[in-house]
Amino acid sequence: MTLIKHLPHDSAVQRELHGEAAEWSITDHLLAATVDHLAVANWMFQCVNSSEDDDSPEPPKPVPRPGTDTDGEGEEQGEHSTQEGADGALSPGALARFFG
Repeated sequence: MTLIKHLPHDSAVQRELHGEAAEWSITDHLLAATVDHLAVANWMFQCVNSSEDDDSPEPPKPVPRPGTDTDGEGEEQGEHSTQEGADGALSPGALARFFG
């Protein structure tokens, strides 16, 4: 069991046990979180600097992560998901509901 537990993350056993999540390193997760936060910041900037008569822009869709249910529903999926992600950050859908 110890040998299996300490296999590299890209090994066939780890891919079989954890699926696509085994291929994502902490760097990949941090990069996806950075892209999501930057997209939300740009979206919030656009919302604040647009006139009140304009339609509000669509909130950004988060970068798909392994192990999450991505069915292409976009914002509707975010409404049914939890308010906070695994790292404690609010989802773009939750921010959109709060500010929109």
